[in-house]
Amino acid sequence: MSTPATPPTMRAWRVMRRGDPAKALRFDEKMSVPSELPEGHVLVKVQAAALNPIGYKLMQLLPNFLMKRPHVAEYDLTGIVVDGNGTKWKTGDAVYGLVGTPQTKKYGQGALSEYTRLPASNLLARSADMPPTQAAGLAMAGLTAYQALFRVGGLQPGQTVFVNGGSTSVGAFAIQLAKAAGCTVTASASGKNEQFVRGLGADEFFDYTKEPLHAQLVARPPPSKYHMILEAAGLIDTALYTHSEAYLVTGGVFVSVGPQPKGFDVPAISKFGWNVFIKPAWLCGTKHRFEILSVSPIEEDMQAFAKHIAEGQVKAVVDSVFEFQDALKAYERIMTGRATGKVVVKVDSEVQ
Repeated sequence: MSTPATPPTMRAWRVMRRGDPAKALRFDEKMSVPSELPEGHVLVKVQAAALNPIGYKLMQLLPNFLMKRPHVAEYDLTGIVVDGNGTKWKTGDAVYGLVGTPQTKKYGQGALSEYTRLPASNLLARSADMPPTQAAGLAMAGLTAYQALFRVGGLQPGQTVFVNGGSTSVGAFAIQLAKAAGCTVTASASGKNEQFVRGLGADEFFDYTKEPLHAQLVARPPPSKYHMILEAAGLIDTALYTHSEAYLVTGGVFVSVGPQPKGFDVPAISKFGWNVFIKPAWLCGTKHRFEILSVSPIEEDMQAFAKHIAEGQVKAVVDSVFEFQDALKAYERIMTGRATGKVVVKVDSEVQ
């Protein structure tokens, strides 16, 4: 596939300050295209990008000096390689992947720009029959789910897993990956999303809006306890963990994508830290192992996840698609907390 000459400037959504996206973001129409590529990095013409909750929450919570602002927003992308820079990637290769926070902080790069540079190892090949709007949101949520289940959780075929937040992007991938591995999956979501979650492969379902999940699980425990609980909703409430003796096997693990409080909720954060990290078992604390996942683009994991995609065992779930200039509307959608699947932004208006 031939690609046109790379222009000197590009359009990009840049995070300029801390705050909600409407205040923190600026649409820059004359940002310089990266002209120098460090060894092992490639230049990609971005076709579509996907939003992640961590994107807007970092905007809202962390000060400028910690995030090295200004920088281009977001992490998930798909596009075409325009400079392989001596790596395994060639000009014209269709790829998807993620810009990690180290690249964002060091180089100011992100996914919501017409071009971006990133490590070659952060990319996977995109098949010719996969539309860019489907591929854009695969990498971060998919890799998060894969590493939570198998690298951190050690999930094995035939085991049982409870996914809290089955309609979230991570939860949707986790259900599919666990089923592909031969596991039994129970998932939670609001009642209106039950069919969506069951359609992904969930064997059992809990509606968290009826009653607190821990109370439902204590009152209606599974026939055999879960080997793993994946907390994919970003809850800061620790009740699902602190009551898990009733429904998590001895030696089981509770894996969280990380608590995501709304603002600086000091009492809730303090309670979370006490219940999870400080309160010992001999003070009636929970005996089960608690892990917070920090996703990392480990090539072995990326290739394993990509294999599931290539074999059709795991599919992208897209909630909605927005034009590049409407990125703020895309943020409005993801910030409702009601998106089922990925919220995608078309950087190139011509792609499907």
